[in-house]
Amino acid sequence: MKYIYYSVLILFSINYSLAQNITGTIKDALGVPIPNVNIVEKGTSNGTISDFDGKYSITAPATATLVFSYIGYNSETIDINNRTIIDVTLQDGVGLDEVVLVGSRSPKRTAVDTAVAIDVIDVADVTTQVGKVEINEMLQYAAPSFNANKQTGSDGADHVDPASLRGLGPDQTLVLINGKRRHQSSLINIFGTRGRGNTGTDLNAIPASSIKRIEILRDGASAQYGSDAIAGVINIVLKDNVDELTGSVSYGAYSTNADVKTSDFGEYGAWNTDGYRLDTEKDGNAIGKDKNFDGGSVKVTANYGFEVGEGGYANFTTEYLSKNKTLRPAFDFRKGFGEAAIDGFNFFGNFAVPVSDKTEIYAFGGRNYRDTDAYAFTRNGGERVVESIYPNGFTPRITSIITDNSLSAGVRTETTSGWKIDISNTFGKNNFHYFIKGTLNASLEDVSPTDFDAGGHSLSQNTVNFDFSKYYEEVLNGMNLAFGAEYRTEKFIIFAGEEGSYGTYTENGILITDPENQTQAEDDLGNPRPGGSQGFPGYSPANEVNRSRSNLSLYADAEFDLTETFLLSAAARFENFSDFGSTMNGKLAARLKAGNNFNIRGSLSTGFRAPSLAQIYYNLKFTNFVGGQALESLLSPNNSPVTASFGIGPLKEEKAFNAALGFTSSFGDFTATIDGYYINVKDRIVLTGNFDAPQIENVEAAQFFANGADTKTTGLDVILAYKTRLADDSSIGATFLGNFNDMEIDKVKNGTLDEQIFFGERDKAFLLTSAPKSKMSLNLNYSKNKFDAALTFTRFSEVELLDYQMYEDTADYGSFAQQIAAATDTYDAKIVTDLNLGFKLSESLKLNVGSNNLFNIYPDQQDDWTEAGGYWDSVQMGFSGAYYYAKLNYKF
Repeated sequence: MKYIYYSVLILFSINYSLAQNITGTIKDALGVPIPNVNIVEKGTSNGTISDFDGKYSITAPATATLVFSYIGYNSETIDINNRTIIDVTLQDGVGLDEVVLVGSRSPKRTAVDTAVAIDVIDVADVTTQVGKVEINEMLQYAAPSFNANKQTGSDGADHVDPASLRGLGPDQTLVLINGKRRHQSSLINIFGTRGRGNTGTDLNAIPASSIKRIEILRDGASAQYGSDAIAGVINIVLKDNVDELTGSVSYGAYSTNADVKTSDFGEYGAWNTDGYRLDTEKDGNAIGKDKNFDGGSVKVTANYGFEVGEGGYANFTTEYLSKNKTLRPAFDFRKGFGEAAIDGFNFFGNFAVPVSDKTEIYAFGGRNYRDTDAYAFTRNGGERVVESIYPNGFTPRITSIITDNSLSAGVRTETTSGWKIDISNTFGKNNFHYFIKGTLNASLEDVSPTDFDAGGHSLSQNTVNFDFSKYYEEVLNGMNLAFGAEYRTEKFIIFAGEEGSYGTYTENGILITDPENQTQAEDDLGNPRPGGSQGFPGYSPANEVNRSRSNLSLYADAEFDLTETFLLSAAARFENFSDFGSTMNGKLAARLKAGNNFNIRGSLSTGFRAPSLAQIYYNLKFTNFVGGQALESLLSPNNSPVTASFGIGPLKEEKAFNAALGFTSSFGDFTATIDGYYINVKDRIVLTGNFDAPQIENVEAAQFFANGADTKTTGLDVILAYKTRLADDSSIGATFLGNFNDMEIDKVKNGTLDEQIFFGERDKAFLLTSAPKSKMSLNLNYSKNKFDAALTFTRFSEVELLDYQMYEDTADYGSFAQQIAAATDTYDAKIVTDLNLGFKLSESLKLNVGSNNLFNIYPDQQDDWTEAGGYWDSVQMGFSGAYYYAKLNYKF
């Protein structure tokens, strides 16, 4: 026994004598040190973590193996082989320690040590793990406070999905590409639940396969980036990889098995259920074949890059998408309730050409083309239907050709003294052209065409930037200074459609230009037949707009690492708009490193958003359906005498105050960020209700854009992430995303106008529903060898909307409170489950199959007073049910 004891002791002593101290530095691919990396001697519990500068020290035998791991990075396994210094570079990692381009102009700042909340989303990973076909859908499930949803029966909003951060408006989030301002859509949302009265940036115009990562700054940033950044900033970083062809081919479709009780509503409440499905191949109200699946979507993508010069690159992306309509249960006056069809093609490029060791010329941009097709409300009979053309009535189709063109070019250089200079010019234009099909101009009666060019609108933007920054490593514990200037011009245009799309005619087919002496055509009962294309009346020459403005801004910001643990940043920005004047905004933010694994951060800022040109000048006479009944309405431009006659003044900027406080922590494989926020917005621009307007020819009601409300929003964002590699070379991960939000309408600024008409309870409900009380998502991941799986549970909170019963006579309900109770549509909280399975077929091919909304969950069924005329409104969880897909990814 003693012999055995001494033998073991000798062996242990020999092994211990061979142990040595290993040191080194851990950096990312850009050479930035990574703190809190987990270093473990393989097969033991012996381990340590890297410090704030990425340095580490560990004692281990000379023959041992070290494993370096951190969430968001590929783990590295390295044999010691008698070395005492081992420096490590972790590759392909996009996570909380990725150096970010948004929120901080310091070249040393990562998402985990910024003073404000930033999400970094690896789009390549997301696109291979989920079946979402558009960016808005991806971000809806990947970012805690991002919300977007499909709409229907909302005219142009059926074709462009409005999206927002922290429950604010789509136009209160700024979008950048590679750090440069992206132009907005020319569309202004008039109907629907989200983005009502707002413009916004069309994220779906950017091909997902061109994106390397998306950075989401969840904090007020007007002082850093200017107008539109009240809620935060979304920065899209394009791919720059070379010598690699990647892409995918996918197909998916929706189940038509909607969970509804059609017996509650009889025959006319059963459209798009068995036996009553609208035929999408024919115009009119023909009944088509029953279907088990619809909304079939084909998507084909390709991305390729090659080197240009020494260290330069040219990266190209093409993307094709074809998606058919979905149709869901609806009522007789809304037989086309469902999502729009899309045929689109994207092309994007990203270039950088080195001129010298310190200078490069860069450019990026592309073109997006979409041909979209959505149904309007149904015309079943009466003076709007010409029976010789549509004997059973018709459901008009609003189709559009949407083009987005953009190009940014510039030069980056670094002086001998260390100043980084970036000079660039960015141009972008959105063009939205309507073509109304399956329709008619009722006043033309039997000779009416059935499709019309209805005109449209465009928005162009050109931005010149001069940016200067320098990092002083020897000042304090590091200091970064940045300043610059920006000059931006914008132009908004409304162009007219063909005469028949907007004109009203006499019974002899003559355009009415003198209403006092000309009489419009009538039906057999003597009712005047309305003019213009049914579904969406075209823009007339009287609607045409061609307006521009310019903006000059100056900014400065600084970040001071006062000590190794305390960071202080400050920013200020001056803006002068040619159409409404000047504004000055500032921001202070700080981060305290309270321990090796714990940071506390907070910020205070003021912000603003300039009224968009569309909100100032947009105008249209249109048919508004209220409870299934048509109402001729006028949306009057803000600069119109009609608008002024109602006591509504010129639009001014929205003003905001933001405050945030949160913390980040990291313990080995676990990372947590929790951030609370408060956002106070004054003079929010809203779309009013409909005022009686008998003084306006051929118009029953008028509505306007106005600085109509003050809001207060408080909330909490939570991200908890865990990822680890197991002994059998498999890995597991879990991520919890949560947003808890509470918006209050602090004041309605109706002046002497009736509050219930100006911005009543129903309008308030639309605004508040854009800020759902909560969204929580749990994502579970597992991978081993050639197989991986992802299971996601997303809980959407309860929302309430007020339906068209609010336009009924209050006396019919007994009291105003009882009318509100009757009009309230309550959508209970729902949990949606997504499943994705991945199979690596070879080194170059991977197959993914799965389902979004696996268990076919729908919102709660409502009655026939809903906004869009279906069994549900367009709420956050969507209304199309389960989506099943297969996707083949390739990489050569």
